[in-house]
Amino acid sequence: MKISPVNMEDRKTLGIKAGDTVRVWVKIQEKEKIRLQSFEGLVLAKKHGSEPGATFTVRKVSNGVGIERIFPLYSPNIDKIEIIKRAKVRKAKLYYIREKVAREIRRQMRKMKMTSITSVSDSDESEKKIKLAEEEANKVAEEIKEVNEEKNETSAEEEKLAESDEKEKEIKNNEIEKTEKNQE
Repeated sequence: MKISPVNMEDRKTLGIKAGDTVRVWVKIQEKEKIRLQSFEGLVLAKKHGSEPGATFTVRKVSNGVGIERIFPLYSPNIDKIEIIKRAKVRKAKLYYIREKVAREIRRQMRKMKMTSITSVSDSDESEKKIKLAEEEANKVAEEIKEVNEEKNETSAEEEKLAESDEKEKEIKNNEIEKTEKNQE
C-alpha cells in the first residue's frame, strides 16, 4: 500500500541535519502548468525524526531580508532535495542564527554614516535639461523684448527730436523771411 507518491525510503536516508545547506525544489502550479522553484538556505531545525509528519526549517537571506520556510519532509510538492554543504554544528536547533544575524547587522549599522547622495535617472536628466533650455529661451525672449522696447523708445525719441528740429527750422526760416521782408 502506497501512502504518498514520494519515495519515502529515499528521503529517510537523505539524512538532513541542522547546519546543512540545502536546495529544495518545490513544484508550483500556475494555471495549467507546473514549474519548479528552488529555495536554497541553511537548515535551522529538523523535527519529528523520520515519521510521516517530519519537517525541516530552511532559512535564506534574500535582498537583506531573512526568509524562513518550513517544508514537510515527505511532501509530494517537493520535487527533490539537494544537500549542498554540511557544516559541523553542536546544536540540534540553530534558532540563535536569527539573533546573530540581527546583531551583526546592528553592529554594521553603527559604523555607517548618514549621507545624502542621489542618482538621477536618464528621464529625469532629460526633463531637467528641457526645463533649463526652456528657462534659457524665456530669458533670451525677455532680453529681446527689452531690447525692442528700448529701440522703440529711442526711435520715438528720435522722431520727436526730428519733429522738433523741423519745427525749429521752420521757425528760423519764418524769422529769416520776416527779417528779409522787414529789410526790404
